[in-house]
Order: sequence, then C-alpha cells, then structure tokens
Amino acid sequence: MLLLTRMLLTAFFTVSLGAPALAADDGADNERWQSIRKSLFADRPIAQNATDIVELEAPIRAADAAVVPMAIRAKLPQTPERYIRKLWLVIDKNPSPVGVAFTLTPGSGLADIETRVRVEEYTHARAIAELNDGSLHMHTRFVKASGGCSAPAGKDAEAALANLGKTKLRVEGPVKPGEPALAQLMVSHPQTSGLAIDQLTRLAPAPYFVRSIAISYAGKPVLTADVDFTISENPSLRFHFVPTAAGGELKAEIVDTKDRRFTAAIDVNARQYAESAVR
Repeated sequence: MLLLTRMLLTAFFTVSLGAPALAADDGADNERWQSIRKSLFADRPIAQNATDIVELEAPIRAADAAVVPMAIRAKLPQTPERYIRKLWLVIDKNPSPVGVAFTLTPGSGLADIETRVRVEEYTHARAIAELNDGSLHMHTRFVKASGGCSAPAGKDAEAALANLGKTKLRVEGPVKPGEPALAQLMVSHPQTSGLAIDQLTRLAPAPYFVRSIAISYAGKPVLTADVDFTISENPSLRFHFVPTAAGGELKAEIVDTKDRRFTAAIDVNARQYAESAVR
C-alpha cells in the first residue's frame, strides 16, 4: 500500500510540475500532426528537435490564450549560400493549425520572428524551417492554453473598425550597414476568427482577418507572410532586415480578407541611425 501511495504521488507531481519526460514529448505520433505533416510536406524527412537550426520560444502555460507570445529563433545567419527560405508556425489543435507561413530571403539577415497568437486548447506548437537546400528542421513546444480562438474580441466592434488599418513600422535600436537590424510592424485589425459567439445575438460574426504581409527594403523583398486568424487581434510582427550604407525605404504592405490594403513605410538611413545611437 505504501509503495502504491508513493507511485501515485510521483505521478501527481510529474503531471503537476512538468517532468522532463513530458517536456520531451514532441507529439510526433499524434494523428492531428501526422495529417498536417502529410498535407504540408508529404513524406519528406524532417529533422526533429533541430535546435541547431531553429528554436521555438513559447510559454509552458499562457497567461492569456488569446495573446500568446511566440518567437522563432534562427541559429544561422541568412547568407546567399545558406539560409532559411520558409518558416511555418503550426499549432496542432487550433481550428486552423497552420497559423502563419513565412517566406524569407537573405535580405532578412536573420530569420528571427516574434508574434502573438491564439491557442484554442492544450497543444503542441511547432516551428518548421526549410533551408535553401530543401532540408526541413523542426522544434516543438507544448503549450497549455485554451479558448484563445473562440474568445471575444478585446474591443467592441465599433472601436475596432474605427482604428482598422492603422499601421506602425519602426526600427529598434542602433542600425549598422550590413548587419541585421530589428524592426517591428503593428497593425490595428480585429482578426475576427468567426468562432466567438456574440453574447447578445448568439451569432458568430463572419471571419475577417489579415491574410498577407509583405516586407521590403530598398525595393527588394525581405519576407512575406501568409496569415490567418491564429495571429492575435492587432497583429504585431518583429523581424530583421539588412540596411545598406546608402539607406532605403523599409515598407510593409498588408492585405486582409476583404481585400483592403494598408501600408506603412519609413526611410532608413543606416549612417544616420548609427550616428544618432552614439550621441
């Protein structure tokens, strides 16, 4: 009896505190992931837990399932010879599991991406990188969150529509020619999932969300993103680009599911940014 009690206590604390064995589970065999994997990659091999190439940062337990911060960290620089050309953020148990797919170029300098997502139930989340040689590399995290996709909007519909499409693009920190610089894009948009029931009408509004983002610098592509309502209300995207000594325009073009188009642009003079940073 004493042995049984010890075994039960061990099992309880393993589940409660998150034992290494649970953390190591990448959900590779679950049916949902296998279906997603087949639709995206057929039978192509994927290197598992490839933290030498890509790493996913996500909270173990989210404070707010409708706004879960996630970051994809690349472990190699973007060079013409070897670079990450595509990144997928997959959330297995979300209604739309392929939350966002990024296409990148060497012009990003570093394939690090930060954003905020909705998570509908306890699930594995995956960052999958495809290199320019066609190889696939994945890192998986388990996230405890629920109800994010079906949660009501943070603002009422009128307030959300009043600010619809307002965008802000900024460069963070000092900028040096030829070195990856960090930038952030913010877009005011309700990102309506179509899953949140109105408490008065008992009806769900039609889905309405940003569907694509294109970032360019000095007229050349940096990255594009195919997006859906998995991205949280008022999308935020942190990314990198490589400024030149000659400077140029950093531009974001956003399109939503009603084909409304929004843009934001700033002139980036690398010398000016570098000089102002040391004053």
